[in-house]
Amino acid sequence: MKKMIDILKNKEIMGRIVFTLLILFIFRLGAQITVPGVSVPDDSALNTYLSGNNALSLMNLLGGGTLQSFSIFALGVSPYITAQIIIQLLSTDVLPALTELKRQGQYGRKKIEMASRYLTLMLGAVQAYGIIKTMEASEYISFHTAEYEWMTYIYIVIVLLAGTMLVMWLGDQISTKGIGNGVSMIIFAGIVSSLPSQMVTAWNTWCSPYVFAQGESETIAGIFKFLLYVFAYLLIIAFVTFIELSKRKIPVQHSGKGGGRTQSMARASFLPIKINSAGVIPVIFASSILMAPSVIMAFIDSENGANASWLGIFSTSVLYDNGGWYMPWGLIIYIILIIAFTFFYANMQINPQQLAENFQKNGSYIPGIHQGNETERYVRKVLNRVTVIGALALSLIAALPPVLTMTGVFGNNQSLALGGTGLIIVVGVALELNSQIDGLLAGKSFDEVVASRGQE
Repeated sequence: MKKMIDILKNKEIMGRIVFTLLILFIFRLGAQITVPGVSVPDDSALNTYLSGNNALSLMNLLGGGTLQSFSIFALGVSPYITAQIIIQLLSTDVLPALTELKRQGQYGRKKIEMASRYLTLMLGAVQAYGIIKTMEASEYISFHTAEYEWMTYIYIVIVLLAGTMLVMWLGDQISTKGIGNGVSMIIFAGIVSSLPSQMVTAWNTWCSPYVFAQGESETIAGIFKFLLYVFAYLLIIAFVTFIELSKRKIPVQHSGKGGGRTQSMARASFLPIKINSAGVIPVIFASSILMAPSVIMAFIDSENGANASWLGIFSTSVLYDNGGWYMPWGLIIYIILIIAFTFFYANMQINPQQLAENFQKNGSYIPGIHQGNETERYVRKVLNRVTVIGALALSLIAALPPVLTMTGVFGNNQSLALGGTGLIIVVGVALELNSQIDGLLAGKSFDEVVASRGQE
């Protein structure tokens, strides 16, 4: 409560919050505008498809639900996120030019950001065409005119690319003048906006007038199921929060100016290694890889490519055939990719070799561990052990919706499935937002103390 009062009293924070809400309102307004010349014949069928565990559901999630109405913001920030991940991977000694730019400070960061935006345009064009062909082949969208079909495709791709660049600009405005990371806040707003409808759907499923009319026992059972659903949702949120905040602290000591390492001259601190250092990036990257075959096939065979039967192997749902079960290869591949990318990205975020070199340059050391190669091996061992827990937890949360769908707990209503990428993003952004607000409040408090001392 005290923190809320401090926020309301702080004009800078309130101004940033109001500005952020205004930008998010503009984004949600644009999300309702369907691309001119395109119709969505059956919204309910498309919503059902996008609530499942298919290739386009993640893109719809990252776009804040904009794909449901095939709006001008349908691509969202998905191409930008993918471009950033690719550039980040290439700058790790894969492309020497990018690696050199990475070491050039502010100038290098600006150049890398420009390269990310150019790559966003290319990836966005490919993704836009793949989405158009996939949704057209499934009859989720239709065009107002059938003449000059190739011109129609070019026009829609340009509109979607323009929408993506506008969303990126809105995100930049939030990062500069608002609160939180702009891209993250836009994704956050889109996911959170769907939570009320999810709860309403859960209530209508178990506590509808039809259920109440079945008798007292059915009414009590329905209310109990709804309360259990809400409790399970809160429990998963608590688990995700625990994983996001959990870290392993490695004790580090820093030598004094004279280079001595005595207890009196050394300053002790900790090197925190998060259980989930990679965040939600492995889930996004794994989903993008599973989505790639559908997009590629849409280019190869515009009529039936995106719906080819063999693409079912990349679906994260169990396949049925005459009542028989098939191995859910899509889910298995999904989990393996998440675990692999978690280890890869964690080692990229916390580079043990670079960390050991920095320790040696700064005169820092881990008690009982020699500087150099031994420090590198120790940090790598601790990082990999901690990441095992993070990778398994991330896989569990991300795989929960398809697993619950397979078990048939929620019947045919896949939108009620708990967990998933959206929940990881929401919790991560909320924690980041809370940290930034704490930092702004701490800065304000420091300024007040300095001002009061100046008056004295």
